[in-house]
Amino acid sequence: MNPFCVWIRPSGGNCRVRVDSIKNARWLLDRLSRSFVFKSSEPINEDQGSSCSTFRVPYSSQICHRTFERLLGAIPEVKLMLDPA
Repeated sequence: MNPFCVWIRPSGGNCRVRVDSIKNARWLLDRLSRSFVFKSSEPINEDQGSSCSTFRVPYSSQICHRTFERLLGAIPEVKLMLDPA
């Protein structure tokens, strides 16, 4: 699989995740589901007017922003970006 961009933006008790294409978003969610700290996410939404898809990941006692960021950064196919405001 070719590397793809993933933008993250923390927001209170969750993290907004934007992924380049819905196919990559589905693949990423499947990959994250294999991690014991990753429990759930909100449904994927396709961004109107772009090729990106978004979903939100709620933080919990097992996963905070830093842990989630490290989890994403450890996936070779993910080019992790910080989402601008």
